[in-house]
Amino acid sequence: MYEVLDDTAAQIVLAVESGDSIRRVAQHLHTPYETVRQAVNRLEDAGYVRYDDGLAVVDERVRDAALELAAASAGVSPPSVEETYVIPQFSDWSFAFTRIDAVYVWTQGGYQVSREPDDYPLFLAVREQDVDAWETFFESFDLPTAFERQPRDELDGPLQIVLEPRASLDIEHVEGYPVIPRAETIEYMRENYAQFQSGLAMLDRMYEDLDLDVAYRQLPTAEVVGLSVDSRSNSKLE
Repeated sequence: MYEVLDDTAAQIVLAVESGDSIRRVAQHLHTPYETVRQAVNRLEDAGYVRYDDGLAVVDERVRDAALELAAASAGVSPPSVEETYVIPQFSDWSFAFTRIDAVYVWTQGGYQVSREPDDYPLFLAVREQDVDAWETFFESFDLPTAFERQPRDELDGPLQIVLEPRASLDIEHVEGYPVIPRAETIEYMRENYAQFQSGLAMLDRMYEDLDLDVAYRQLPTAEVVGLSVDSRSNSKLE
């Protein structure tokens, strides 16, 4: 069994929602389509998933084994930042990226501020009734959780999960990422205008239906691509 459930296959089993296409799973995992397709074929041959008008996991015990494997792997080799963005999708509870991560998602990875690779919080909005479950879930991956960003010197590693409990969630999706609505994200950016002026200008250029009336300024190189950061920003946004 565990020969079939390598890391990629385990992630697929955990990410599949009944009826998903292979392409949709690949998008959720941010993994090349062909890599996912080959792993799905192995899982199907082993009898762990079936494809009949969409993917489905045959037995929930397979999910349990996949989660055990993924958590054990994280204990041996701590997840990277990129992998940590995927891990919440292995849970059974709804969530949405919020605050800095909402900006990151809505700019499609184009705007990053107030984080560094060795001090990297992820911000998740979750339902109030699911908080205990989320804390237990992330503990299994050795990822600390809190309700406010914790100082780096109080953590054992660079990653932390900041949970934002809400009575309910309004979720949109951008490139496979669940995220709070764009309007709410823009409101957060305006409240922290000094850090997000360039990000607002970027959104204004990306989405034709927006008219944010933001003066454009040249983006510092460290703000522009992927998981890089503007290390000159002293503000620790929460």
